Amino acid sequence: MLKFTLKRFALAALILVVAVTIMFLMIRAVPGDPVSIMLGPRATPELKARLISEMALDQSIPKQLLLFFGGLLRGDLGVDVFSGRSVTEIVFEQLPHTLKLIFSAIAWSAILGIALGCYAAAHPNTWIDRAAATLSVSFIAAPAFVVALLSLLIFAVQLQWFPAIGVGEGFWDTAWHLVLPSFAIGLSWVGYIARLVRASMLEVMGESHIRTARAFGLSERRIIGVYALRIAILPVVTVIGVGMGFLLSSAVFTEIVFARPGLGKLVIDSITTRNYPIVMGAVLVSTGLFVVSTALADLINALLDPRARTAT
Repeated sequence: MLKFTLKRFALAALILVVAVTIMFLMIRAVPGDPVSIMLGPRATPELKARLISEMALDQSIPKQLLLFFGGLLRGDLGVDVFSGRSVTEIVFEQLPHTLKLIFSAIAWSAILGIALGCYAAAHPNTWIDRAAATLSVSFIAAPAFVVALLSLLIFAVQLQWFPAIGVGEGFWDTAWHLVLPSFAIGLSWVGYIARLVRASMLEVMGESHIRTARAFGLSERRIIGVYALRIAILPVVTVIGVGMGFLLSSAVFTEIVFARPGLGKLVIDSITTRNYPIVMGAVLVSTGLFVVSTALADLINALLDPRARTAT
């Protein structure tokens, strides 16, 4: 298991290095003078020269990249041009808000999706199965930004059951503010997970160890809950890990609709003001989250199913 863990995290580190290099080169390839764009009307020759020196733009591209990686190893993502604050500090101020949104969406969508998929698999080719399939497809077809707008208009503006904007203060107030945003980005995942669990459960239910359990007279509920579900949820773990990137992209629209702070809103605001250091820092942290979550999903899979350790 240790060898598998080291191998997975080494691969994750390599992917992260390649992704950071590509992002760095893409931002450097943006046409125009980035210093003049960032400074705007206040771009005096003296100020431009100082900023060029601070950002090492007078160095060659390979040296700029090495300096950037050196800063990353020290936890330094650069300095915000407009406020003078550390980019690392700004990004990690917003990160907890996005993580709360994503994990709350994963939690409720995984619970409901697994339950729906199991119930459908326990009643194959019945009206229950068909109803679950219809619900799943409907949820998958619902774009996150449309669900966010509709839920805001109906439940926050018209019915006034939930707060419309902000993040709240204190545990319960924060949780109450998370209901609609997490519903918006998690609804489609209920459909994905339900369909995945149903297909996986039906496959597992036909295996020999399930037939053996039935032969010993175990109840169907115990067979499904103890023996079948443990194997059937393995693909769900992988999908959740890989789906972190999609959840991050959905969080961008949701944070804007509900006026929530977070990485998505920070990136959009920074692109609008052409604050490239913040854009680079926020995208880098988002990429790191995606890579790490994928690696962790592989490790959890390996713990639940030892066969996964020798699959690659």
